[in-house]
Amino acid sequence: MGARIDKAVVQAQADPDSADAEFLRALGERVRQARAHRSITRKSLATQSGVSERYLANLESGQGNASVLLLRHVSAALNMAPEDLLRDAEDEPAELQTIRQLLRGMSPQHLAKASELLLRSFHDQSAEQRKRIALIGLRGAGKTTLGKKLAQKLKRPFIELDRELEREAGTSLSEIFLLYGQPGYRRYERRCLESLLKNQGACVIATGGSIVSEPGTYQLLLSTCFTVWLKALPEEHMARVIAQGDTRPMEGNAQAMNDLRRILNNRAGLYGQANAVVDTAGKNVAKSLNELNQIIPKAEQTTPS
Repeated sequence: MGARIDKAVVQAQADPDSADAEFLRALGERVRQARAHRSITRKSLATQSGVSERYLANLESGQGNASVLLLRHVSAALNMAPEDLLRDAEDEPAELQTIRQLLRGMSPQHLAKASELLLRSFHDQSAEQRKRIALIGLRGAGKTTLGKKLAQKLKRPFIELDRELEREAGTSLSEIFLLYGQPGYRRYERRCLESLLKNQGACVIATGGSIVSEPGTYQLLLSTCFTVWLKALPEEHMARVIAQGDTRPMEGNAQAMNDLRRILNNRAGLYGQANAVVDTAGKNVAKSLNELNQIIPKAEQTTPS
């Protein structure tokens, strides 16, 4: 076995254009992007996963463990995808396997259409559910400021999901991350969203900026609320956060701006899945609120077909 593993490594390294080498590069890029979407440093991921930083660095650079290649070869011989061999569930409905195989062969355009049809067919939003307005976007987009004013105008409760999360955990967000890490935060976030959806009717919700990075939680939000992406320029995000009294972004400002641009770029496609977009760039609160308010009545009168 050791010789076969060595051979797989040598072949992938010797031929950078080989299918194995490309597979390892793609795997490394997916890990890097997943880490970027969740705003997790490599050091933090190493701590949470129990994997060394060196291994993660190798993995992200396309030099993953050769056993991954062997698993890929075994799955190919079985006419399966590698992830099919790694699933936790033992008994999976045949229909789900068929659907998964069908989706794999679709173009991005057809996948987007399939996702829309599934959401409309099986997550049909009732009129009451569509009265839940969820604002998404990075910190500094105006979710709290505009959310409070919109809720007041619509005479509905305003709820900040992160504050609900702190109340549920009995401590601050920073302490939650310190005690439980990113996975703990995600568990509390999902639990609080589920509780809110169960107990709250019409309302305006301000979500955490990274909620879009957790697929299950984000899809739950999309299927139960009318979501609006509050969009702004990176410079405006930074300036608004600093104006709120948080000067931490000023530390190593050039790098902070690069990180902010990267996060916005990585999440743009996810934020873009919202029902509507309000671009707050270069606009005052009154103008942004007016645009936000104008899309809400249309949203409530529209029922998915």
